[in-house]
Amino acid sequence: MLGIGKKFPQFKVKATVSNDPKTGFVDIDHSTFKGKWMVVFFYPKDFTFVCPTEIKGFADLNGKFKDRDAQILAVSTDTEFVHLAWRQNHKDLNSLPFPMLADVKRELSSALGIIDENEGVAQRATYIVDPEGIIRFVYVTDLNVGRNPNEVLRVLDGLQTDELCPCNWEKGKETIQV
Repeated sequence: MLGIGKKFPQFKVKATVSNDPKTGFVDIDHSTFKGKWMVVFFYPKDFTFVCPTEIKGFADLNGKFKDRDAQILAVSTDTEFVHLAWRQNHKDLNSLPFPMLADVKRELSSALGIIDENEGVAQRATYIVDPEGIIRFVYVTDLNVGRNPNEVLRVLDGLQTDELCPCNWEKGKETIQV
C-alpha cells in the first residue's frame, strides 16, 4: 500500500457531481484541485449498508473541510451511473456536496495498493493529500467497520499546524514546543 510521504498517483476518472443525468458527470483528474488539500476516501460498493453512513458523515463535515481549503473526494470502483442511481435513491446521498469518483478500471485503487484481495473492490481507505500532492495520512479499516470523519478532520487540523501535536490534540489547543 502506498503510504506517508509518497506522491499520490496521477489519475483521471469520471465523477458524479449531481443528480441530473444531463449535467451530473464530469472528468476529474489529479490536477483538478491543484493547490488544495484533498481528503480522498475509498469505499467498497454503492447500494450497501456501512458506506452511506460514512459518506453522510463526510458530507455533514464538508463545510469544515472547505474552511480548511480541503476538497473531499469519495471513490469506489462502481460506475458513474451507479453513483447517480444511488444518489437519486438514497435520501442521505441525494444532495452530496462533493464528487463521487468512479474508479471503474481500478487504476487508482491499484496504484495505491488498496484492492481487497477477496472482494476485488477498494478497501475502506482514507488519504489526506497535501497541496503538493504528497500523502500525509492513511487510514484503513476492515470492510465491515466504518471510519470516523471527525478523526480525519482532527488529523487534517494537526497537519495544517505544521507543529508537533500530542495525543488527542484538537484545533485550538497547544502544540508541543521543543
